[in-house]
Parts: sequence; C-alpha cells; structure tokens
Amino acid sequence: MAQPDEIRRIARIAWNLRADVVRMIGVGKAGHLGGSCSLAEIVAALYFAKMKMRFDPQALGDPCRDRFLLSKGHAVLIQYAALAELGVIPREELEKVKTLAGRLQGHPDMATPGMEAVTGSLGQGLSVGVGMALALRLAQSPSRVYVVMGDGELAEGQLWEAAMAAARYRLDSLTGIVDRNRIQATGPTKEIFDIPDIAEKWRAFGWNALRVDGHDVGAVLDALDEAAAQKGAPTVIVAETVKGKGIAFAENLAAFHNAALTREQYDQALREIEEAGRRLQ
Repeated sequence: MAQPDEIRRIARIAWNLRADVVRMIGVGKAGHLGGSCSLAEIVAALYFAKMKMRFDPQALGDPCRDRFLLSKGHAVLIQYAALAELGVIPREELEKVKTLAGRLQGHPDMATPGMEAVTGSLGQGLSVGVGMALALRLAQSPSRVYVVMGDGELAEGQLWEAAMAAARYRLDSLTGIVDRNRIQATGPTKEIFDIPDIAEKWRAFGWNALRVDGHDVGAVLDALDEAAAQKGAPTVIVAETVKGKGIAFAENLAAFHNAALTREQYDQALREIEEAGRRLQ
C-alpha cells in the first residue's frame, strides 16, 4: 500500500500534467482536452510511482522495460506531458503539438521517443498489447504490458477478440485499463452503445476485473499492485473518471472531447488546475 506522502506526490504530478495538456491545446487550436484530463492520475501513477511501470527515461530501448500502449490515442497529450516531465521529450516541443514546426502529432507515433506503437484507430491497441505480451513470454521477459482504452472504444469488435485471446493464453503480464468517463465524442456512452456493467463483461471474457476511482491515486496504485500479483489471467482495471476533470466548464461535456479554447477558457482552466495543485502542497 502506498504511503500518504507518495500518494500526494503522484497527485501533484497529475495536476501538473493537466496544466501541460491545457498549455499544449492553447487558444484557438482544437485538442482532446476531456479524455486527456480524465487520465491524469492513471498516467501519473504508471510513469512516476515507485515500483510500478518499469520505465527508465535514460534507457528507452531496455528490453526489460514495461510497455505502455495508449489505445485511445486521441488522448496522447497526457502522455506527451508525462514524457516531457521525465525529460524524454524537450519541453519546447509541447508548444508545437500538431504543427508543422513540431514533431508531436495528434496521435501516438513511433517516431516520438517513448512511444511503443502507432495508435488512435480505436479498438486496435489491445490486439497490439496481446501480441507484445505473447512475444515477451516467448522471450522469457519479466516485462509487463499496459493498455489504456476508452469506454466508448469498447464498442469495437476487434477489442473483444483480443480480450478472448488474452484470456485463452492466460496473459497475466497484460493489464488493461478502461478510462470510464462515460462521455465519448458525440455524447454519453449510455446513449450510444451502452454496456451496463463493464467489469462484469470483462469477467465473462475470462479476465480478472477491478473497479476503482480513477482519480484516487492510492486506489489506482493498489489496483496496479493487485494486477501485477494476479496469476493465470489478464487483469482489467475499470477506472471511474470524470471527463475534463479539474476544469469546471469542461467536466462531463462531450463538447470538450475535442475543442478549441477561448482566451478566457484557457486562463480559467489553468487557474483552476493550479489552484487544485496548490491544495496538495
């Protein structure tokens, strides 16, 4: 179980990552704000917690590294923020996201340091993760594979084929994480493609399924520990989150799935995020 000081440290990092997401989007340039902010604590826990995801920013090619796949690749801004915080990506690149002057695209690309796969065509990331986990097993590697999916993405059939394969091959080195923010690009997931009990559906496919508050750093860390201890089956963590977490005007609104900010909204977003971070000092 993580200690209170460690939990606060990770939580502060999460708010710093949110601030960088807002800065990357800037004023007048559309960006995936909502689904990036809902993942902040999860990404911070994986990249920055001690003894969680094995990732050395000084040894990106380490064959024993854990693999992180952002299947919901449109939320890549939160991963860029983490990689910049770790020094993998120069911070000046964050100002040039999605421009011809920069190297950071709107979805993960393997030309970017720290990226393990090209993702963003929804439903495919888990298949890549299953293949990686199988290959790592053949290599007798201790590496784990983490795949982050959106709850809207669960409508994709290929994802469930991969889920069946992972259970069939007992891939206990594979952890799926569902960002359960309940809002997708065009509205609530309940109105578009409802899955009443996501955790139970994964259990029916042969997975160990956990449900956590995705903004409770301690709960996320404990779930990651439980997933790592699981033997004989893959684990999925269904993380209950808030779309646009931390930004009052954006929370739980599909309009901020991918949107441009006005100057007033940009300033308000940074102010609210910075105030939340200061409360953790």
